[in-house]
Parts: sequence; C-alpha cells; structure tokens
Amino acid sequence: MTDILESMRRIFVPIHKEGYPFILIALFATIVLAWLWSPLGWIGTILTVWVCYFFRDPPRVTPIREGLVVSPADGRVNLITTAVPPAELDLPAEPMTRISVFMNVFDCHVNRAPVTGRITQILYTPGLFLNAELDKASEDNERNALVIETASTKIGVVQIAGLVARRIVSFVKVGEALSTGERFGLIRFGSRLDIYVPMSAQVLVGLGQTAVAGETVLADLTANEPARQYRVG
Repeated sequence: MTDILESMRRIFVPIHKEGYPFILIALFATIVLAWLWSPLGWIGTILTVWVCYFFRDPPRVTPIREGLVVSPADGRVNLITTAVPPAELDLPAEPMTRISVFMNVFDCHVNRAPVTGRITQILYTPGLFLNAELDKASEDNERNALVIETASTKIGVVQIAGLVARRIVSFVKVGEALSTGERFGLIRFGSRLDIYVPMSAQVLVGLGQTAVAGETVLADLTANEPARQYRVG
C-alpha cells in the first residue's frame, strides 16, 4: 500500500494552495454547465483540468553554489539587455543587466528566489495589463518589485502582470531571509519576471532558452563559469 501511495505521489504534481478557490469555482461551473447541457459539462471538465495544471507546484532541485542566480520563473528568456532598474527598487540609478523570463498560460507560475539573501524592499505598483512580452511592460504594467541583498550585492526581482493576469501574490515580507529556490510569490494567468543583476555578472543563458524556476542558472555573480555560446534551432 505504501508503494502504491508513493507511486501516486510521484505521478500527481502538487497543487499550490492559491489554486484551490479557482479549482472549486471551476468544478462548480462544470456541474452547472453539465446540468444545463451535457456537452458543456465536458468543456467545464477540460477547463477544470487546466486550472489544476496551471496551479501546479512541482518540487525542484536547486543549485546552491554561492554566486549563482537561478531563474525565478518557468518560461522563455525573451530579453537580455542593459537597463536602469525601476525607481521603486531604490537601487543605484545606473545600468544593470536585465534578464526577462516570459511565462505563458501553460507555464508553472509559482515564483522562486533567484539567490540567497534578505529582502530589503517590496513595493507594489498598480498599472496596465499590456502584453508582458513587450519591453515597455516593465514600466507600464502592474508589478511587484523586490530587492534581495546577498552577501556581496543587491539584485532586483520584478513580478510583472501580463495581458490576462490580474493578480500578483506575494508570500514574503521585508526583512525575511530567502534561500535560493524558495517560493516567494505567484502570478495568475500569464506574466513576466525581470531580474536585475550587476553588470559584472556573467550571463549564462541565451535568448529563447526555456528556463525552469529554481533550477536554470541565469547568471554568475562571481563570473567563475566558462563562457557559453547558444544557437536557436
């Protein structure tokens, strides 16, 4: 019996508690639709399964070497550029490397800490709901900004709401300590994460690369990794 339960646990990915209300709503809607007309019930069932899938929260294996910056989100690396961080981060008004990870509605939306450190700043900014893939979404969209202070520097992490996202959820408070890969928030239904690291950090991902939250290494603050090259194919 124990072996069966363990096998089931490995097959079924855990669901984050933030998803339970939405799953219950989808189930209720499915029952109502099925009562009205059975084919609609099947549509509701598919929607319910998708909601369960969206709020999945699978375990991750996180690299813990000092200096590594791991992806805070599942998705596609859609921008690597140099930019001055948003004023609300209260970081020096000088260029930093910005790595953006875009999450579509099929990606896992639980966000994880990119580094180990202490949260020194959290600021929510209301805004628009433009396509999160657009560069101007960093300044115009609803967002929640965090500053994490490591042993050697500070980095910025910005949760940005997307075209269909309407809620950014934060699990942490100013002053809390985070370990690399630890869950710190969630964005509902399509969005983007911007990570600001010092210009001296070595970027270890390429445009278009798929990132896995808590596992994919985005950059090395100590620049100890060998140089990497990428191709799209």
